[in-house]
Amino acid sequence: MDRLERSLREAPIVEKDDGYQYFVHPISDGIPNLDPGLLREIVIRIIRKADLAEVDKIVTPAAMGIHISTAVSLMTDIPLTVIRKREYGLDGEVAIAQQTGYSENEMFINDVHEGERVLVLDDVLSTGGTLASVIDALDEIGADVVDSVAVIKKVGGENEVDERGYHVKTLVNVDVVDGAVVIVDANGDD
Repeated sequence: MDRLERSLREAPIVEKDDGYQYFVHPISDGIPNLDPGLLREIVIRIIRKADLAEVDKIVTPAAMGIHISTAVSLMTDIPLTVIRKREYGLDGEVAIAQQTGYSENEMFINDVHEGERVLVLDDVLSTGGTLASVIDALDEIGADVVDSVAVIKKVGGENEVDERGYHVKTLVNVDVVDGAVVIVDANGDD
């Protein structure tokens, strides 16, 4: 069993409003602490899985995609743009609505331009609300989403990414059953 699987099996579960089962994990929450070996394993798996040949820029939503995307950027020399939860008012800034299984926010894309080829990276694909909104906004900007990868996919329930016809590759697919994380597919989606 690899580090990612082991860390997921050990992840505590907290129940959010309306019974949403949320696993607490270093990749998605920064707690417990993030083992460098786990991060290295994830970055290597992303680099092997993602189509990087034509990518000009990595794009990630704040906050928990930042550490993963930074590490991938350092290993590939591909520049990184972070989608922020704060408005800056810069020329070309695009506002997007972010909706997850447990919250709604507004996010802002800066420094992504028409014709740029981007890789979208994120920590968890659960309801697909965040990634669907990000990919929609990138399409509206005119950027070419070459590939998108989420480290962990929580299966079951509706998924806005699938409903909108987007494909997101994942490293591992999990479910939460009876208060525990269950590995559904240790290789994720290609």
